Amino acid sequence: MIDQPIQPPRRTHFIDVADGVIRAGRKLGAIDPARLDKNALLDGAMQATGLDDFGDDWFERPFDALLDSVKGEARLNAAGDLSAMKQFHHILRDRLYAQMWFKRHPEILARPLRNPVVIVGPMRSGTTRLHRLLAGDKRFAHLRSFETISPVPRPEFEQVLAGEKKDFRPKLASRIMKVARLANPRTLSIHPTGPYEPEEELGLLVASMWSMKHDAQWHVPSYAQWCEDEDPVPAYRHMANLLRLIGWSQQESSLRPWILKTPQHMLDLPALLEVFPDARLIFTHRDPKQFVASAASLAWNQQIIYSDHCDAARTGREWLGKTATMIERMRSSRDLIPANRMIDIQYEDMERDWRGTMERVYRFLGLDMAPAIPAMQRYLDRSARLKRRPHRYSLEQFGLRENEVSERFADYTETYGISTGTPISDTKRLRLGA
Repeated sequence: MIDQPIQPPRRTHFIDVADGVIRAGRKLGAIDPARLDKNALLDGAMQATGLDDFGDDWFERPFDALLDSVKGEARLNAAGDLSAMKQFHHILRDRLYAQMWFKRHPEILARPLRNPVVIVGPMRSGTTRLHRLLAGDKRFAHLRSFETISPVPRPEFEQVLAGEKKDFRPKLASRIMKVARLANPRTLSIHPTGPYEPEEELGLLVASMWSMKHDAQWHVPSYAQWCEDEDPVPAYRHMANLLRLIGWSQQESSLRPWILKTPQHMLDLPALLEVFPDARLIFTHRDPKQFVASAASLAWNQQIIYSDHCDAARTGREWLGKTATMIERMRSSRDLIPANRMIDIQYEDMERDWRGTMERVYRFLGLDMAPAIPAMQRYLDRSARLKRRPHRYSLEQFGLRENEVSERFADYTETYGISTGTPISDTKRLRLGA
Protein backbone atom coordinates (compact mmCIF):
# COMPACT_ATOMS: atom_id res chain seq x y z
CA MET A 1 0.00 0.00 0.00
CA ILE A 2 1.39 3.43 -0.96
CA ASP A 3 1.43 5.96 1.87
CA GLN A 4 -0.62 9.04 1.14
CA PRO A 5 1.25 12.34 1.59
CA ILE A 6 0.29 14.41 4.60
CA GLN A 7 -2.07 17.15 3.53
CA PRO A 8 -2.25 20.62 5.10
CA PRO A 9 -5.56 21.57 6.73
CA ARG A 10 -8.57 22.79 4.80
CA ARG A 11 -10.21 26.10 5.56
CA THR A 12 -13.31 26.19 7.70
CA HIS A 13 -16.89 25.86 6.50
CA PHE A 14 -17.49 29.34 7.93
CA ILE A 15 -15.38 30.87 5.15
CA ASP A 16 -17.12 28.85 2.44
CA VAL A 17 -20.47 30.09 3.70
CA ALA A 18 -19.29 33.70 4.02
CA ASP A 19 -17.80 33.64 0.53
CA GLY A 20 -21.03 32.23 -0.88
CA VAL A 21 -23.15 34.87 0.84
CA ILE A 22 -20.96 37.69 -0.51
CA ARG A 23 -21.08 36.27 -4.05
CA ALA A 24 -24.86 35.91 -3.88
CA GLY A 25 -25.21 39.41 -2.48
CA ARG A 26 -23.22 40.82 -5.36
CA LYS A 27 -25.33 39.01 -7.92
CA LEU A 28 -28.45 40.50 -6.34
CA GLY A 29 -26.91 43.97 -6.16
CA ALA A 30 -27.10 44.01 -2.36
CA ILE A 31 -23.31 44.02 -1.91
CA ASP A 32 -21.06 46.22 -4.01
CA PRO A 33 -18.01 44.72 -5.73
CA ALA A 34 -14.73 45.39 -3.94
CA ARG A 35 -12.79 48.32 -5.43
CA LEU A 36 -9.06 47.74 -5.12
CA ASP A 37 -8.12 50.99 -6.85
CA LYS A 38 -5.70 53.30 -5.06
CA ASN A 39 -7.43 56.58 -5.88
CA ALA A 40 -10.83 55.19 -4.92
CA LEU A 41 -9.45 53.90 -1.63
CA LEU A 42 -7.72 57.20 -0.85
CA ASP A 43 -10.89 59.14 -1.69
CA GLY A 44 -13.00 56.80 0.43
CA ALA A 45 -10.79 57.32 3.49
CA MET A 46 -10.84 61.10 3.04
CA GLN A 47 -14.62 61.14 2.70
CA ALA A 48 -15.04 58.96 5.79
CA THR A 49 -12.87 61.18 7.99
CA GLY A 50 -13.15 64.64 6.47
CA LEU A 51 -9.34 64.79 6.45
CA ASP A 52 -6.88 64.90 3.57
CA ASP A 53 -3.32 64.70 4.98
CA PHE A 54 -1.85 61.17 4.81
CA GLY A 55 1.61 62.30 5.88
CA ASP A 56 4.72 61.20 3.98
CA ASP A 57 3.46 60.00 0.60
CA TRP A 58 6.25 57.40 0.34
CA PHE A 59 3.68 54.80 1.43
CA GLU A 60 2.00 55.11 -1.99
CA ARG A 61 4.96 53.31 -3.58
CA PRO A 62 4.55 50.03 -1.67
CA PHE A 63 0.79 50.53 -1.91
CA ASP A 64 1.00 50.60 -5.72
CA ALA A 65 3.18 47.47 -5.74
CA LEU A 66 0.88 45.69 -3.30
CA LEU A 67 -2.31 46.52 -5.19
CA ASP A 68 -0.78 45.38 -8.49
CA SER A 69 0.29 42.11 -6.89
CA VAL A 70 -3.03 41.52 -5.13
CA LYS A 71 -4.97 42.08 -8.35
CA GLY A 72 -2.54 40.18 -10.57
CA GLU A 73 -1.40 37.27 -8.40
CA ALA A 74 -3.38 36.73 -5.20
CA ARG A 75 -6.55 35.36 -6.90
CA LEU A 76 -8.72 36.44 -3.99
CA ASN A 77 -12.15 35.00 -3.47
CA ALA A 78 -15.15 37.20 -2.68
CA ALA A 79 -14.47 37.13 1.06
CA GLY A 80 -10.81 37.88 0.32
CA ASP A 81 -11.24 40.96 -1.86
CA LEU A 82 -13.89 42.41 0.48
CA SER A 83 -11.54 41.86 3.42
CA ALA A 84 -8.65 43.46 1.52
CA MET A 85 -10.71 46.54 0.70
CA LYS A 86 -11.75 46.96 4.33
CA GLN A 87 -8.19 46.40 5.52
CA PHE A 88 -6.85 49.10 3.21
CA HIS A 89 -9.60 51.50 4.28
CA HIS A 90 -8.70 50.91 7.93
CA ILE A 91 -5.01 51.63 7.28
CA LEU A 92 -5.68 54.77 5.24
CA ARG A 93 -8.16 56.12 7.77
CA ASP A 94 -5.60 55.59 10.55
CA ARG A 95 -2.94 57.47 8.56
CA LEU A 96 -5.30 60.44 8.31
CA TYR A 97 -6.14 60.32 12.01
CA ALA A 98 -2.44 60.03 12.92
CA GLN A 99 -1.63 63.27 11.11
CA MET A 100 -4.60 64.89 12.82
CA TRP A 101 -3.18 63.97 16.25
CA PHE A 102 0.33 65.14 15.34
CA LYS A 103 -1.10 68.55 14.39
CA ARG A 104 -3.43 68.72 17.37
CA HIS A 105 -0.69 67.74 19.85
CA PRO A 106 2.76 68.59 18.43
CA GLU A 107 4.35 67.40 21.68
CA ILE A 108 3.68 63.82 20.57
CA LEU A 109 6.43 63.95 17.96
CA ALA A 110 8.86 65.37 20.52
CA ARG A 111 8.64 62.25 22.71
CA PRO A 112 12.02 60.47 22.88
CA LEU A 113 12.34 56.77 22.06
CA ARG A 114 15.51 55.87 23.95
CA ASN A 115 17.30 52.52 24.07
CA PRO A 116 14.54 50.23 22.77
CA VAL A 117 15.05 46.51 23.25
CA VAL A 118 14.39 44.79 19.92
CA ILE A 119 13.90 41.04 19.62
CA VAL A 120 14.99 39.83 16.17
CA GLY A 121 14.45 36.30 14.93
CA PRO A 122 12.70 34.13 12.36
CA MET A 123 8.97 33.55 12.62
CA ARG A 124 8.26 30.83 15.19
CA SER A 125 11.70 31.01 16.87
CA GLY A 126 10.49 31.95 20.36
CA THR A 127 10.19 35.70 19.82
CA THR A 128 6.63 35.94 21.18
CA ARG A 129 7.49 34.15 24.41
CA LEU A 130 10.58 36.28 25.00
CA HIS A 131 8.65 39.44 24.15
CA ARG A 132 5.83 38.65 26.59
CA LEU A 133 8.21 37.69 29.37
CA LEU A 134 9.97 41.06 29.07
CA ALA A 135 6.71 42.95 28.63
CA GLY A 136 5.65 41.90 32.11
CA ASP A 137 8.46 44.04 33.54
CA LYS A 138 7.08 47.48 34.46
CA ARG A 139 10.44 49.05 33.60
CA PHE A 140 9.62 48.60 29.90
CA ALA A 141 6.86 49.91 27.65
CA HIS A 142 5.06 47.59 25.24
CA LEU A 143 2.27 47.53 22.69
CA ARG A 144 -0.94 45.71 23.42
CA SER A 145 -2.70 43.68 20.78
CA PHE A 146 -5.52 46.18 20.24
CA GLU A 147 -2.88 48.86 19.60
CA THR A 148 -1.20 46.98 16.79
CA ILE A 149 -4.65 46.32 15.23
CA SER A 150 -5.70 49.97 15.67
CA PRO A 151 -2.61 52.05 16.51
CA VAL A 152 -4.36 55.40 16.19
CA PRO A 153 -7.01 56.69 18.63
CA ARG A 154 -10.23 58.12 17.24
CA PRO A 155 -10.83 61.90 17.26
CA GLU A 156 -12.80 61.79 20.55
CA PHE A 157 -9.93 60.12 22.44
CA GLU A 158 -9.35 63.19 24.62
CA GLN A 159 -12.68 62.32 26.23
CA VAL A 160 -11.25 58.88 26.97
CA LEU A 161 -8.23 60.49 28.65
CA ALA A 162 -10.63 62.65 30.67
CA GLY A 163 -12.53 59.56 31.83
CA GLU A 164 -15.71 60.57 30.00
CA LYS A 165 -15.65 57.74 27.44
CA LYS A 166 -14.16 54.30 26.99
CA ASP A 167 -11.64 53.53 24.28
CA PHE A 168 -13.49 51.55 21.62
CA ARG A 169 -10.35 49.92 20.23
CA PRO A 170 -10.13 46.96 22.67
CA LYS A 171 -13.75 46.04 21.88
CA LEU A 172 -13.03 46.32 18.16
CA ALA A 173 -9.96 44.10 18.54
CA SER A 174 -12.01 41.53 20.44
CA ARG A 175 -14.59 41.43 17.64
CA ILE A 176 -11.87 41.06 15.00
CA MET A 177 -10.31 38.20 16.96
CA LYS A 178 -13.65 36.42 17.28
CA VAL A 179 -14.17 36.61 13.52
CA ALA A 180 -10.58 35.43 12.96
CA ARG A 181 -11.21 32.40 15.15
CA LEU A 182 -14.40 31.58 13.28
CA ALA A 183 -12.51 31.94 10.01
CA ASN A 184 -9.71 29.73 11.29
CA PRO A 185 -9.82 28.21 14.79
CA ARG A 186 -6.16 27.24 14.41
CA THR A 187 -5.26 30.92 14.87
CA LEU A 188 -5.34 30.53 18.65
CA SER A 189 -2.94 27.60 18.67
CA ILE A 190 -0.53 29.22 16.22
CA HIS A 191 -0.40 32.61 17.93
CA PRO A 192 -2.35 32.86 21.21
CA THR A 193 -3.41 36.42 21.96
CA GLY A 194 -6.11 38.70 23.35
CA PRO A 195 -6.89 42.42 23.11
CA TYR A 196 -4.62 43.32 26.04
CA GLU A 197 -1.83 40.79 25.46
CA PRO A 198 1.60 42.23 24.62
CA GLU A 199 1.92 42.25 20.85
CA GLU A 200 4.45 43.02 18.14
CA GLU A 201 4.55 46.23 16.15
CA LEU A 202 3.85 44.62 12.77
CA GLY A 203 0.68 46.68 12.42
CA LEU A 204 2.74 49.86 12.72
CA LEU A 205 4.73 48.87 9.63
CA VAL A 206 1.58 47.76 7.81
CA ALA A 207 0.47 51.39 8.32
CA SER A 208 2.92 52.22 5.51
CA MET A 209 1.70 49.31 3.34
CA TRP A 210 4.99 47.60 4.25
CA SER A 211 5.77 44.21 5.77
CA MET A 212 5.76 40.48 5.25
CA LYS A 213 2.31 40.32 6.84
CA HIS A 214 1.04 40.72 3.30
CA ASP A 215 3.13 37.75 2.09
CA ALA A 216 1.65 35.59 4.83
CA GLN A 217 -1.89 36.76 4.14
CA TRP A 218 -1.91 36.64 0.33
CA HIS A 219 0.11 35.15 -2.52
CA VAL A 220 1.88 38.36 -3.61
CA PRO A 221 5.37 37.34 -4.83
CA SER A 222 6.01 40.40 -7.00
CA TYR A 223 5.23 42.68 -4.05
CA ALA A 224 7.63 40.67 -1.88
CA GLN A 225 10.33 41.00 -4.54
CA TRP A 226 9.68 44.74 -4.86
CA CYS A 227 10.13 45.15 -1.12
CA GLU A 228 13.46 43.31 -1.15
CA ASP A 229 14.87 46.02 -3.42
CA GLU A 230 13.42 49.01 -1.54
CA ASP A 231 14.78 51.08 1.37
CA PRO A 232 12.10 51.00 4.11
CA VAL A 233 13.44 53.83 6.29
CA PRO A 234 10.25 55.91 5.74
CA ALA A 235 8.13 53.01 7.01
CA TYR A 236 10.29 52.78 10.14
CA ARG A 237 10.09 56.53 10.70
CA HIS A 238 6.30 56.32 10.58
CA MET A 239 6.42 53.32 12.91
CA ALA A 240 8.47 55.38 15.38
CA ASN A 241 5.94 58.21 15.23
CA LEU A 242 3.10 55.77 15.85
CA LEU A 243 5.01 54.46 18.89
CA ARG A 244 5.19 58.04 20.13
CA LEU A 245 1.45 58.42 19.59
CA ILE A 246 0.71 55.15 21.39
CA GLY A 247 2.96 56.10 24.29
CA TRP A 248 1.13 59.41 24.55
CA SER A 249 -2.26 57.68 24.40
CA GLN A 250 -1.16 55.26 27.14
CA GLN A 251 0.04 58.23 29.21
CA GLU A 252 3.26 56.23 29.30
CA SER A 253 6.51 57.71 30.61
CA SER A 254 8.79 58.43 27.67
CA LEU A 255 11.73 57.37 29.88
CA ARG A 256 10.76 53.70 29.76
CA PRO A 257 12.34 51.86 26.80
CA TRP A 258 10.06 49.99 24.44
CA ILE A 259 10.18 46.23 24.00
CA LEU A 260 9.79 45.58 20.26
CA LYS A 261 9.75 42.51 18.08
CA THR A 262 8.68 41.37 14.66
CA PRO A 263 10.41 39.00 12.18
CA GLN A 264 10.25 41.83 9.63
CA HIS A 265 13.28 43.36 11.36
CA MET A 266 15.46 40.51 10.05
CA LEU A 267 14.99 41.93 6.56
CA ASP A 268 15.25 45.57 7.60
CA LEU A 269 17.99 45.84 10.22
CA PRO A 270 19.80 48.79 8.55
CA ALA A 271 16.54 50.78 8.47
CA LEU A 272 15.73 49.81 12.06
CA LEU A 273 19.18 50.95 13.22
CA GLU A 274 18.96 54.21 11.30
CA VAL A 275 15.70 55.11 13.02
CA PHE A 276 16.63 53.58 16.41
CA PRO A 277 20.44 54.06 16.54
CA ASP A 278 20.72 53.13 20.24
CA ALA A 279 18.64 49.94 20.01
CA ARG A 280 19.75 46.88 21.96
CA LEU A 281 19.11 43.68 20.03
CA ILE A 282 18.27 40.17 21.19
CA PHE A 283 18.62 37.61 18.39
CA THR A 284 16.67 34.36 18.72
CA HIS A 285 17.69 31.10 17.01
CA ARG A 286 15.94 27.77 16.44
CA ASP A 287 16.40 24.67 14.31
CA PRO A 288 15.37 25.77 10.78
CA LYS A 289 13.49 22.49 10.23
CA GLN A 290 11.10 23.65 12.91
CA PHE A 291 10.62 27.29 12.02
CA VAL A 292 10.44 26.85 8.24
CA ALA A 293 7.62 24.32 8.61
CA SER A 294 5.83 26.43 11.21
CA ALA A 295 6.13 29.62 9.14
CA ALA A 296 4.76 27.84 6.07
CA SER A 297 1.90 26.55 8.19
CA LEU A 298 1.13 30.02 9.51
CA ALA A 299 1.07 31.45 5.97
CA TRP A 300 -1.03 28.56 4.66
CA ASN A 301 -3.64 28.96 7.38
CA GLN A 302 -4.00 32.63 6.43
CA GLN A 303 -3.98 32.29 2.66
CA ILE A 304 -6.64 29.57 2.49
CA ILE A 305 -9.10 32.05 4.01
CA TYR A 306 -8.70 34.59 1.23
CA SER A 307 -8.13 32.49 -1.91
CA ASP A 308 -9.53 29.32 -3.45
CA HIS A 309 -6.27 28.69 -5.33
CA CYS A 310 -3.65 27.98 -2.66
CA ASP A 311 -0.89 25.48 -3.37
CA ALA A 312 0.88 23.92 -0.39
CA ALA A 313 4.11 23.11 -2.25
CA ARG A 314 4.26 26.67 -3.56
CA THR A 315 3.76 28.00 -0.04
CA GLY A 316 6.59 25.77 1.23
CA ARG A 317 8.98 26.96 -1.49
CA GLU A 318 8.12 30.60 -0.94
CA TRP A 319 8.71 30.46 2.81
CA LEU A 320 11.87 28.39 2.48
CA GLY A 321 13.22 31.08 0.16
CA LYS A 322 11.94 33.95 2.27
CA THR A 323 13.43 32.47 5.41
CA ALA A 324 16.78 32.09 3.67
CA THR A 325 16.64 35.75 2.63
CA MET A 326 15.75 36.82 6.18
CA ILE A 327 18.69 34.94 7.66
CA GLU A 328 21.12 36.15 4.99
CA ARG A 329 20.14 39.78 5.52
CA MET A 330 20.21 39.46 9.28
CA ARG A 331 23.70 37.97 9.22
CA SER A 332 25.11 40.58 6.86
CA SER A 333 23.60 43.43 8.89
CA ARG A 334 25.03 42.27 12.21
CA ASP A 335 28.38 43.75 11.18
CA LEU A 336 26.79 47.18 11.74
CA ILE A 337 26.07 46.43 15.40
CA PRO A 338 28.63 46.78 18.22
CA ALA A 339 29.06 43.47 20.04
CA ASN A 340 28.05 44.98 23.39
CA ARG A 341 24.63 45.90 21.98
CA MET A 342 23.49 42.42 20.96
CA ILE A 343 23.01 38.97 22.43
CA ASP A 344 22.05 35.57 20.96
CA ILE A 345 19.41 33.37 22.59
CA GLN A 346 18.66 29.75 21.67
CA TYR A 347 15.09 28.46 21.54
CA GLU A 348 16.19 25.16 23.08
CA ASP A 349 17.80 26.98 26.02
CA MET A 350 14.50 28.73 26.71
CA GLU A 351 12.73 25.36 26.57
CA ARG A 352 15.15 23.76 29.04
CA ASP A 353 15.76 26.65 31.44
CA TRP A 354 13.75 29.79 30.80
CA ARG A 355 14.83 31.44 34.05
CA GLY A 356 18.54 30.89 33.49
CA THR A 357 18.21 32.14 29.91
CA MET A 358 16.31 35.24 31.01
CA GLU A 359 19.01 35.95 33.60
CA ARG A 360 21.48 36.14 30.70
CA VAL A 361 19.16 38.60 28.96
CA TYR A 362 18.90 40.77 32.07
CA ARG A 363 22.67 40.80 32.56
CA PHE A 364 22.95 42.00 28.96
CA LEU A 365 20.41 44.75 29.68
CA GLY A 366 22.16 45.72 32.90
CA LEU A 367 19.07 45.14 35.06
CA ASP A 368 18.19 43.10 38.11
CA MET A 369 15.75 40.39 37.05
CA ALA A 370 14.27 39.74 40.51
CA PRO A 371 11.49 42.40 40.36
CA ALA A 372 10.22 40.96 37.06
CA ILE A 373 10.05 37.27 38.05
CA PRO A 374 6.49 37.28 39.50
CA ALA A 375 5.05 38.84 36.32
CA MET A 376 7.01 36.40 34.15
CA GLN A 377 5.69 33.46 36.14
CA ARG A 378 2.14 34.77 35.84
CA TYR A 379 2.52 34.90 32.05
CA LEU A 380 3.85 31.33 31.94
CA ASP A 381 1.04 30.11 34.17
CA ARG A 382 -1.56 31.93 32.07
CA SER A 383 -0.09 30.48 28.89
CA ALA A 384 -0.07 26.95 30.32
CA ARG A 385 -3.71 27.25 31.38
CA LEU A 386 -4.85 28.45 27.99
CA LYS A 387 -6.65 25.52 26.43
CA ARG A 388 -5.96 25.24 22.74
CA ARG A 389 -5.36 22.59 20.14
CA PRO A 390 -1.75 21.73 19.39
CA HIS A 391 -0.27 23.46 16.37
CA ARG A 392 0.42 20.52 14.03
CA TYR A 393 2.63 20.96 11.03
CA SER A 394 5.35 19.22 9.02
CA LEU A 395 7.75 19.99 6.20
CA GLU A 396 6.18 17.19 4.17
CA GLN A 397 2.83 19.02 4.14
CA PHE A 398 4.51 21.75 2.12
CA GLY A 399 6.57 19.61 -0.24
CA LEU A 400 9.85 20.04 1.65
CA ARG A 401 12.37 17.51 2.97
CA GLU A 402 14.26 17.68 6.25
CA ASN A 403 17.67 17.06 4.68
CA GLU A 404 17.00 19.78 2.09
CA VAL A 405 16.25 22.36 4.81
CA SER A 406 19.19 21.21 6.95
CA GLU A 407 21.59 21.57 4.02
CA ARG A 408 20.19 24.98 3.05
CA PHE A 409 20.87 26.37 6.53
CA ALA A 410 23.92 24.32 7.55
CA ASP A 411 26.25 27.32 7.75
CA TYR A 412 23.72 29.30 9.81
CA THR A 413 23.19 26.50 12.33
CA GLU A 414 26.92 25.84 12.64
CA THR A 415 27.82 29.53 13.03
CA TYR A 416 25.31 30.12 15.81
CA GLY A 417 25.57 26.71 17.49
CA ILE A 418 21.92 25.84 16.91
CA SER A 419 20.75 22.41 18.04
CA THR A 420 19.32 20.45 15.10
CA GLY A 421 19.17 16.94 16.54
CA THR A 422 15.41 16.58 17.01
CA PRO A 423 13.45 15.58 13.88
CA ILE A 424 10.35 17.59 13.18
CA SER A 425 7.02 15.93 13.89
CA ASP A 426 3.65 16.73 12.42
CA THR A 427 2.32 16.65 15.99
CA LYS A 428 4.76 19.27 17.24
CA ARG A 429 3.20 21.37 19.96
CA LEU A 430 4.27 24.90 20.80
CA ARG A 431 3.92 24.80 24.55
CA LEU A 432 4.42 28.41 25.56
CA GLY A 433 3.96 30.37 22.36
CA ALA A 434 6.21 31.18 19.43
